[in-house]
Amino acid sequence: MGKVNIGLRGWRFDEDVLDEDGRIRPLANMEPDTRQRLLVLANRVVDPCDACWLIHGEDDIEQCNVAEVIYGEPRGEVVLCPEHEPDFLYWFREAGGDDYAGDLELQEAFAEWFADGNRAPDGYGGLDHVEEDPTALPEAPDRSDAIPGLEEEVDQLDEEDLDAVDLNLDDLDV
Repeated sequence: MGKVNIGLRGWRFDEDVLDEDGRIRPLANMEPDTRQRLLVLANRVVDPCDACWLIHGEDDIEQCNVAEVIYGEPRGEVVLCPEHEPDFLYWFREAGGDDYAGDLELQEAFAEWFADGNRAPDGYGGLDHVEEDPTALPEAPDRSDAIPGLEEEVDQLDEEDLDAVDLNLDDLDV
């Protein structure tokens, strides 16, 4: 069974989280970790890049790039645009960020490093991403389009399951 990215690159899911139509399978039947990652992803999928936000802030948020990649663990994740992904990778690989692997403090530690003016050196290589159709220029999805079927599945969860995820899902139309 293969792995797929959904909404953002970075977190990979087993293909079987999607049905034959490319929609999310019932959340209630998923492992809690998978369900939590999907819900966090839905919450962050159209967010601005965390690094851009540190530069521009809420007052100038329209200057921020939309995130395309996610790293870290739920509730400690970092979302980044292609421009700032090399900064994160440099921090993680070369500047001690790997000490935070699997740690919920990863987001805060990277934000502190970046806010202190640290950046990857010019020309630092990021990751080479293989695109299925590199000539296609997709439009940024809205939250419901990025993860087809998710809003309907969230609507089916009971309050206890939603409380366990500990996320604000108000942006979803459920």
